[in-house]
Amino acid sequence: MPKSTLSELEKKTGRKFENIEYLRTAVTHSSYANECGRETPYNERQEFLGDSVLSVIVSDYLYRSTHLSEGDLTKLRAILVCEKSLCAFARSISLGSYMLLGRGEENTGGTDRPSILADAFEAVIAAVYLDGGIEAARSFVIPFIETALETERKKSLDDYKTLLQEIVQKNPQETLQYVLVDESGPAHDRRFEVEVLLNSNVVGHGVGKSKKAAEQLAAKEALKLMGQ
Repeated sequence: MPKSTLSELEKKTGRKFENIEYLRTAVTHSSYANECGRETPYNERQEFLGDSVLSVIVSDYLYRSTHLSEGDLTKLRAILVCEKSLCAFARSISLGSYMLLGRGEENTGGTDRPSILADAFEAVIAAVYLDGGIEAARSFVIPFIETALETERKKSLDDYKTLLQEIVQKNPQETLQYVLVDESGPAHDRRFEVEVLLNSNVVGHGVGKSKKAAEQLAAKEALKLMGQ
């Protein structure tokens, strides 16, 4: 791999590596090492380490930044560290274009294969960790996590009201209404309190920093009441 190409990836990690070989290993697939026919380091061991480092960083971040229950923390962490998410993180920095693959893997689309990209991303996390420690790894990982959390938040804000509406529509005689019952706080930190009524009965209550967020939380509570 040309040094300038590896340097491009180095810049994307936000770190000037003391030992650039950690990064080179992170993008070296076993198929490439096997074809080289010599003791060429490849990324499986770093992937193993990166998986654990990622789990610690994400767990710590979610614990400190949310008030979710243990069950919800576990579910959210699973979403953030699954292959689909890691592959998306890898694609966001064009990690596939830096991969060293055997000819067979490369010819069959290995540079964009989700499993290869996800594993390589974990190996890059390990590279940053090995070279700079846990804080360096945290600085690299957290922006990806924050972006993914925002995506999940937007999904949830779309899902609860829609699901509740779909359930209620199965009974045409029933009506659903969201009522703003309180609004407080300064302009930069508003607090909205909403109730959702099924016919005239309150079935959910939500508080959020926007009316929309409060409505979604109210819908979520209503869904729980309905056993959804």
